[in-house]
Amino acid sequence: MGVMKIIVRNLAKVRTTTRIRNSAGASFSDPIRLLENRDSILRDLQDRRDRFWGEGSEAVWLSLPASGTKCVSEEIQNNVVVLADYVVISDDHIHPIPTISAKVTSPYGNTLHNQQNVTHGQFAFTTTEGGNYLACFWVDGQRTGSAEISVNIDWKTGIAAKDWESVARKEKLEGVEFELRKLEGAVEAIHENLLYLKSREAEMRIVSEKTNARVAWFSIMSLGVCILVSIAQIWHLKRYFQKKKLI
Repeated sequence: MGVMKIIVRNLAKVRTTTRIRNSAGASFSDPIRLLENRDSILRDLQDRRDRFWGEGSEAVWLSLPASGTKCVSEEIQNNVVVLADYVVISDDHIHPIPTISAKVTSPYGNTLHNQQNVTHGQFAFTTTEGGNYLACFWVDGQRTGSAEISVNIDWKTGIAAKDWESVARKEKLEGVEFELRKLEGAVEAIHENLLYLKSREAEMRIVSEKTNARVAWFSIMSLGVCILVSIAQIWHLKRYFQKKKLI
């Protein structure tokens, strides 16, 4: 019986291997053909990884006027890694490059990053509260000239901000295994984001139900007040006409 169980398990593994398909949809009949097509599989995994990562990384260009502040914001959930780089690019190519100030605040107003008189910088943090994170930039001092200053911001969150090179060295990953590890991280990030959206939807539903209940009670109270005012008006008019002996 023990030998039969081992044979059944091996047959199941072979059947699972034969069901593996490459990016073109062709099935493999043995592991050797799987190794022969590893390059196409690797390219397919990289394409899928890039599609997943496109949602967690974005580049933003800001044109800063001589006076005033411009800000960018993003709604981020709790316990998410945020990494951003910013650099000043002068449109009129003057030297030295004008300096700016940068400030990043949390949804509750806590300062996470504050730099002054810089031409480039970086900030990184792990969110401790969910909500709208704000990054503001403005030009230091008085600047002459009509050309605006451009600031390039490379903003990464979640899986896009993870240092995969160190992960590969630590876990000794390479090739297809490394790309699968990246895809696993992307799937976990998407799952966490869906759970976050589900919790937010539940919160919004609770707020909506409370608002509907309050509106219903307000409508009932308004109707009751209207009825009481109508009764009072009728009683007052009746007494008035009785005093004037009109009725």
